[in-house]
Amino acid sequence: MKIQFNTDKNIEGTEMFETFVSEKIRGGLKHFIDKITRIEVHLSDQNADKGGIDDIQCKIEARVEGMQPVIVVGKSGSKENALDDAVDKMKATLGTIIGKMENK
Repeated sequence: MKIQFNTDKNIEGTEMFETFVSEKIRGGLKHFIDKITRIEVHLSDQNADKGGIDDIQCKIEARVEGMQPVIVVGKSGSKENALDDAVDKMKATLGTIIGKMENK
C-alpha cells in the first residue's frame, strides 16, 4: 500500500509529521492493507490565518482493487484530531464496503 501525503500552503508538512501520518494510516487500516493499493491524504487549513473551530480538514482517498476510490473527510481544530477523525471514518466505510463485497 502506497501512501501519498499532501498539505496546502498553510500547513507545514514536515518529514516527522509525514511519518506520523503514515504510521496512523497503517495502524488504523491494518485490516484492509491487502485490499488497498494506494492512499492519498490531503491536509488543509480551511480558514488560513483566521483560525476557527474545526478549520483543519483531512481528506483521505483510498483506492481499493476493482472499486471506485473511497473518500472521507475529517475536520477538527488540530491536524492530529482531523487525521484521527478521517482514519476512523475510512475504517468504518471500508469495513462496510469490503464486508458487502465478501458476502456476495
